[in-house]
Amino acid sequence: MFNGERHDLDRLDRIFREEHGRVVAALTRYLGSIDLAEDAASEACVVALETWPRDGIPPNPGGWLTTTARRRAIDRLRRESTRTSKEGEAHMLLELHGTDGPTPDESSIEDDRLRMVFTCCHPALAPAAQVALTLKVLGGLSTAEVAAAFLVEEATMAKRLTRTKGKIAVARIPYEVPGDAALPARLTAVLTTIYLIFNEGYLPGGSTQETGDAVRPDLTGEAIRLARLVVELMPDEPEAAGLLALMLLTEARRAARVEDGRLVTLADQDRSLWDRELIAEGHDLVRRCLRRNAPGPFQIQAAINAVHTDAPRAERTDWAQIVALYDQLYAVSPTPVVGLNRAVAQAEVAGPEAGLAAIDAVHGIESLDCYHPLHATRAELLRRNGDADGARAAYERALDLATNPAERAHLSERLSSLEML
Repeated sequence: MFNGERHDLDRLDRIFREEHGRVVAALTRYLGSIDLAEDAASEACVVALETWPRDGIPPNPGGWLTTTARRRAIDRLRRESTRTSKEGEAHMLLELHGTDGPTPDESSIEDDRLRMVFTCCHPALAPAAQVALTLKVLGGLSTAEVAAAFLVEEATMAKRLTRTKGKIAVARIPYEVPGDAALPARLTAVLTTIYLIFNEGYLPGGSTQETGDAVRPDLTGEAIRLARLVVELMPDEPEAAGLLALMLLTEARRAARVEDGRLVTLADQDRSLWDRELIAEGHDLVRRCLRRNAPGPFQIQAAINAVHTDAPRAERTDWAQIVALYDQLYAVSPTPVVGLNRAVAQAEVAGPEAGLAAIDAVHGIESLDCYHPLHATRAELLRRNGDADGARAAYERALDLATNPAERAHLSERLSSLEML
């Protein structure tokens, strides 16, 4: 039972976040409406908050929430005096399946989530809307958290999400995995969205304001599961395998990333804590991608991470190879963020002054002024170059922008240590 303590509430919150995507995806299959599915899932969570502290958490929390949400949806539809045709169709479906049907097995839940990903990433929706909706529906983020990820007001994001779901309904976008002919055109949006879900879990931004989490393994795990499903669906698509490899190699380092609430940089991580099974799987996927000789952004990023995880010690890292890979990545994805990351690698090869010059030479670098890694990188290179005053200003700017607690702790420590120089 629960004592109403903070850790009990945190445990419930984690369960709700972990199960949210499964429940909403399963309900959408029955209801035909994301809005109705989300409302029913929210009501089920309220019921759980009332009963689980008294009765205990059920053996299958996701099944319990799905069944409860279906019953709540039926009750709501029965109470309404008028319905749209879609709601009436949902009502008939629910009556047909019944309120006490068997709990969906894991395979059907996985299929539902994959259908939901392709629905949220339909080409009729704007790319930003695809990402926002997937984070909200499958990632379990609140509207406030999605708004923080996009650096907009909560009310603005709420309107965007409403419009996006409305467009799905009006355009009658099907809740399904598209046929083979349509898959390639949809793949980039799906892979990008899955990677953004992973990043929100690996380095949470908005969600940390309420929970204080430095890492959200529920989201990283969800992203990896979805990527595995896409690879299974499209085994001959190298970018899908590349994304899975990238996430596995990144996730493999998670246990070493945070110590005493502080971010640990790659160079300082205890590599004995890295997950060797995930690294081996990631390396195998990278080799398979290389054999196909059809490089794309995710595959190249995975190769960069493979070089990092291949080094037994930080000083053994092959930085020249990493610079070459970033050159290749910039050729296919010439973004300021890629240019910034290449500059970091260049600094390891040629020194901090060369790294700073490389940052200044990045086309469009000014667009990253609100991107705290830019200022954190400048601070580190200025520090190594002996410019304590410049480093201090850059650290302070990075701190103003960073929201992840582990990153903030790391930046604060680096800023404080300047006093000793």
